[in-house]
Amino acid sequence: MKKRILYANANYEEIVEKNGYFVDKTEYIEKLEFIGNPVFLRPRRFGKSLWCRILECYYNISQKDDFERLFGHTRIGKHPTPSANSFFVLHLDFSVVNPTGSVADIEISFNHICNTALRSITIRYAKWFENKISVNFEYQASNNLETILCAINDFNLPKLYVIIDEYDNFANQLIVAHKDEFYRELMRDDSFFKAFFKTVKQGRKTGSVANVFITGVLPITIDDLASGYNIGSFITLEPEFESMLGFTQAETDQLLDDVYRDYEIDPSTRNEVRDLIRSQYNGYHFVDTEGEAIYNSTILMYFLNYFTRYKKIPKTLTDLNLRTDLSWVRRITGANPGNTEELINRLTTENEIQYDDDFLTSKFNMFQFFEKGFYPVSFYYLGMLTRKDDFFLRLPNLNMRKIFVEYFNEIHGIDVSTKYAEMMQNFVNNPDLSRLFADYWKLYVSQLPEAIFQQVNENFYRTTFYELCSRYLSNWFTWNVERSYPKGRSDLEFVGKFHEKYAGKRIVIEFKYYSNKAFKDFKTEIRDFRLQKGDTDQISGYVEGLKQEYPEASVSQFVIYCIGNKGFRIFEIMP
Repeated sequence: MKKRILYANANYEEIVEKNGYFVDKTEYIEKLEFIGNPVFLRPRRFGKSLWCRILECYYNISQKDDFERLFGHTRIGKHPTPSANSFFVLHLDFSVVNPTGSVADIEISFNHICNTALRSITIRYAKWFENKISVNFEYQASNNLETILCAINDFNLPKLYVIIDEYDNFANQLIVAHKDEFYRELMRDDSFFKAFFKTVKQGRKTGSVANVFITGVLPITIDDLASGYNIGSFITLEPEFESMLGFTQAETDQLLDDVYRDYEIDPSTRNEVRDLIRSQYNGYHFVDTEGEAIYNSTILMYFLNYFTRYKKIPKTLTDLNLRTDLSWVRRITGANPGNTEELINRLTTENEIQYDDDFLTSKFNMFQFFEKGFYPVSFYYLGMLTRKDDFFLRLPNLNMRKIFVEYFNEIHGIDVSTKYAEMMQNFVNNPDLSRLFADYWKLYVSQLPEAIFQQVNENFYRTTFYELCSRYLSNWFTWNVERSYPKGRSDLEFVGKFHEKYAGKRIVIEFKYYSNKAFKDFKTEIRDFRLQKGDTDQISGYVEGLKQEYPEASVSQFVIYCIGNKGFRIFEIMP
């Protein structure tokens, strides 16, 4: 049976049953067994919920008979640990807790979710409990959990393995909704939330809880919970676990090879698709900037879901679910609009921002989270920024660059939606880059506030030009920004989609920027400015590398000089 792309599916049993593609990360199960109470955070869309389900299936004593079916094809299935299928499992997902209403309403929702899961335990493991206990829905979840843990100790039953997915989800929603007072109530020492974690902690102390795996997005809640749950091992930034979620390049290459084979896709398109997904979805360095970057796995599967169905590159490469993350940008910086503008301007113009590594490697609470110095760290945990080196964070890929340029346009009131149809249609009919860029300058750059021109540079022009073109030309083209070649990195490339009319066409652009002041040193007018020889050599080096990889490509080369807010010159380099 042909394998299937099961996009955003977190049900491991269903993936196995439906023969879904699966990147095997089960070697990390054994590694986690050497960690007491691991806390592992990753941005949204990185496969955390699926991983929690895998852990549940592996440790669940009632699924022992299914072990070979579920894990026989995996690394851990071939080399299981002694703990396989030996525990009761309590798997909680706090994303379904309703954060609306009063704190009392939230408590009702929390207790209902937890008590329902606890009752399922008494039913699933009924032959062990022998009807000796029951879950009372009138009680707090912490009380019912305590009853179950006592029974485990009293009757020498299998220990409880606790999995908490999205541990901070409803707490984060309180923060986003500006319900800071509710959040503070949630973190009081006598709150229902802390009471639950205190009970889990007590279970670890008595031995009735075998281990606790917690995952989520932000470290805020785990820090504010410290007085109730101070036993967590924060493994998020440990090199050993950097690749536990998300796909490495080798894993992605193998997945793509399998897809091409199974769906009989033309192998001549393989390199183009590889380059595309690398620029769109790769680029996350959570720990080691010198090591291998990590793909956002769920968003990559979003792409492959379309690609396997139609054998074409989708028009929209950005998963719309990512756009909701911008609410965090507004919430974090919203108290000071100037801070928002400064941050967005910096990332749009420089694609990097300084950070304090001490802030990144230590936990922090809600109040620090909204301090200006913590902005970069906050966006790192949310998956909007990643490590560039020990001093700077950057936007990880084109997906995130596009989202931030969209926000730049929004906060500066730049129209990108009502007057570009004619220029884009002209380019589709006749791909004249010089005319396209002239129209971009006339219609887009002319809207920029004067203050922006004190900050613009080459990165600003290539990124905003790319984002505008991607809005209108994605039926026919994809783009590379700063693609690496043996002789350097190109600024911007238009890549004709292999299944559209400009298949094989490449437009390579080198941007050069001079401020108004710096341009005066040339002692010439913009219209008389000449192409600089070093720039010709630079772009020729990129094209040489491109032609080695794609010898059949039809390549056009351009150098674009942007001079402050005064104007531009475009030169086409003839081969």
